Amino acid sequence: MSGAALACGLATVDVVHVVDAVPGPDDKVVARSTTVSAGGPACNAAMTCALLGVPTRFVGAMGSGPLSAVVLRDLAAHGVAVTDLAPPAFQPPLSTVLVTQATGERAVVSRNAVGVSEYEPLSASTVDAMLDGVGAVLVDGHHLPLAVGVARGARRRGVPVLLDGGSWKPGLGALLEVVDVAVVSAAFTPPSGATGRLEDVLSLGPLWVARSGGGTPVEWRSSRGRTGTVEVPAVPVVDTLGAGDVLHGAMLAAVARTGLDDLPGALAEAVGVASRSVGATGALGWSHPDR
Repeated sequence: MSGAALACGLATVDVVHVVDAVPGPDDKVVARSTTVSAGGPACNAAMTCALLGVPTRFVGAMGSGPLSAVVLRDLAAHGVAVTDLAPPAFQPPLSTVLVTQATGERAVVSRNAVGVSEYEPLSASTVDAMLDGVGAVLVDGHHLPLAVGVARGARRRGVPVLLDGGSWKPGLGALLEVVDVAVVSAAFTPPSGATGRLEDVLSLGPLWVARSGGGTPVEWRSSRGRTGTVEVPAVPVVDTLGAGDVLHGAMLAAVARTGLDDLPGALAEAVGVASRSVGATGALGWSHPDR
């Protein structure tokens, strides 16, 4: 299998301040540097996938206006095609990010897709058109009606669907029913008393699940009972912002190229790219080794 990729989900505008320390109550700090760029799990994953040489489309809510222009500019700069299904007068959410200079740790404040409930209609024919030539789809659980519609369309066509499971979101159970591969974080815990073990996530629908945890080995489990881990290369940490998004974007690229035949190999490839990401400034700094 070899094809294009589609990422569906959240795009934000990230205002990133590099600071010596995160301020406490009533504190004021002066940033060492400030950047403004597109962000969000699926948006960063789409740009990562494109940087890895896979033709990529991003489906989400971008709208029009000054904030929208930032997102559209960065997606275009990375060669990512766009399908905008934003409701009227929509602007992407603004995220404030503080990256601690000494450790590379980040703190993020954002509204994500909270309160957005109306989208442009997403018919079966629209989804089919978006999926032409696509070898893999990524959803991040944001803009859930769009994600479910795209994932169901992909399932009908036999296109693998990947989930970026950063955290549990209301209604995510319906999406997991049409997900083939879920790569989740340590913070991803299903409701109703579930423990968050990989078995619990598998029981919700995916065929294969992996969990990342910073610098610790990434564990995986299949619905057939196979298990394993992928070691994370040790690198000097410069900036952890967007490393998970890069992991998912690299996984999307690998599955778009080779399908589901070697998911542990695809995961190892993606972990390598994500490790390069934490050793560089910004989510996509790994792609500019000369900077």
